[in-house]
Amino acid sequence: MDKNVKEAASTFGDKLFDQKMWIELGSTGLKIILIFVIASVVIKVGKAAVGNMLKIKTKSRLRISERRENTLVKLLQNIITYSIYFIAFVTILSTVGIDIKGILAGAGILGVAVGFGSQNLVKDVIAGFFVIFEDQFSVGDEVKINSFEGKVEEIGLRTTKVLNWTGELYIIPNGSITEVTNYSIYNSTAVVDFTINYEGDLDKVERAIELLLTTLPKKYEEIIDTPKLLGIEQFNGEEVVFRITAETIPLKNWYIARQIRRELKVELDRQLPEIKNTESHQEE
Repeated sequence: MDKNVKEAASTFGDKLFDQKMWIELGSTGLKIILIFVIASVVIKVGKAAVGNMLKIKTKSRLRISERRENTLVKLLQNIITYSIYFIAFVTILSTVGIDIKGILAGAGILGVAVGFGSQNLVKDVIAGFFVIFEDQFSVGDEVKINSFEGKVEEIGLRTTKVLNWTGELYIIPNGSITEVTNYSIYNSTAVVDFTINYEGDLDKVERAIELLLTTLPKKYEEIIDTPKLLGIEQFNGEEVVFRITAETIPLKNWYIARQIRRELKVELDRQLPEIKNTESHQEE
């Protein structure tokens, strides 16, 4: 027993002070460090190149919207990062003497075995490509995806992240996206129903409202054009409901509708004190 221990200790000592072994380990370590450094540099250069390329595109005739540019930049940069790290990982395995061909062959067989279980993943990736290249929505857009509503925080090849205004973050597999409503592409419309209790001259009320509406575009830059008084939407006894519409920049219809109701209340109280304002409500 003691003899075996002594032989093992002697062998370990020989290896510990084997100069050739330490040179090989040092050389391998330096190669690994060099691979990581080169991979990091290539990733940084690739990300910068993608950003500059799309900036040049936006200055040419083939223009790309800022919202889509942000999405494409992030997606392409992620693809570059994953690709370079995968190449670096394979190169490191080869450097330390691991048979890459055997691993790749085994991975191919394993890929066939698990292929049936990864159909959802493939579906998500394909759907993600279509979302991006069809420009269905982009990072920063306010959207409703299926039943989830909020601001798009991130679009990946597999999932889309939507942040609700109350703070919930929804992570939605791209393959499960069936319905998309994008609120950020076109102008919005504020629809205000303003109810009053009045038995007098309705023409006088309409003139006061129309005069007020002409002043609003100068006061609120979110309004695209002069709001329109469509007329009486309905009436019931002494209650008369007027409907007003206003075209606004995207997503500002709620804000403008609130401001219009406030402006109407103040102005009609000032000009026509005989009017009794009742409940106001808004349809968007």
